[in-house]
Amino acid sequence: LHLLYSRFWNKFLYDIGVVPVSEPYKKRTSHGMILAKGGEKMSKSKGNVINPDSIVSTYGADTLRMYEMFMGPFDQAIPWGEENIIGVRRFLERFWKLQNKVVSKIVSHSGEYKKFETNLHKTIKKVGDDIESMSFNTAISSMMILLNEMEKMEAIEKKDFELFLQILAPFAPHITEELWHTFGHKTVVMTEKWPRADKKKMIEKEVRIGIQINGKIRAELMIPVDATENSVMEQALKLEDVDKWLVGKQVVKVIFVPNKLINIVIA
Repeated sequence: LHLLYSRFWNKFLYDIGVVPVSEPYKKRTSHGMILAKGGEKMSKSKGNVINPDSIVSTYGADTLRMYEMFMGPFDQAIPWGEENIIGVRRFLERFWKLQNKVVSKIVSHSGEYKKFETNLHKTIKKVGDDIESMSFNTAISSMMILLNEMEKMEAIEKKDFELFLQILAPFAPHITEELWHTFGHKTVVMTEKWPRADKKKMIEKEVRIGIQINGKIRAELMIPVDATENSVMEQALKLEDVDKWLVGKQVVKVIFVPNKLINIVIA
């Protein structure tokens, strides 16, 4: 109710000429409540209040901060539970270890690295949009997906790692600030301009499609975006995992869904 009271008091103060505007804010978002286990409201009298200090001492302030945002939608009530908090802690630990893969420059970007750049800039846009809509849980999910991809890479350019670091900063300000200074910056990361997604890099040039035999996935193939059916079929037939299913069989029909799959129907 304090959100309603704030508007009431501002209206009153405006009526008597003390404040210059009739509304106290341009936008108001009501947040959900974190409940105790079992869905009850936390109360000192019930003894079901969670002390954040103990969580911070065990898992760290950034972990608690991120976990609260990751638990669910911002505007919905959510019962407290520590079952998944370790997952957020591990995410931050894994992000910290990524600094060991950072290099100043990669001379030639492979197809894999270009795909990573595409996903990086898509994630920058996704996180920015989610922050505007208060969808913090989905923003964190998208960064977790990107981290999984980055861990598979042999090296990451410093500029790209720092872009990830900047979008993570509002969620985990302590670890990101430490890393920001580790890479030689004298400024505060939270005062940096929010990174802008590069639309050119967001365009995927290659996609992975499934190769099906009679409706069952038998192989996968990386192809240029909007590749023709003939070119995809030609590449698919060269794959050992496809060819062995076609020996002695007759191709009855080919079902091609651009950028998604090709299904070879045999008899």
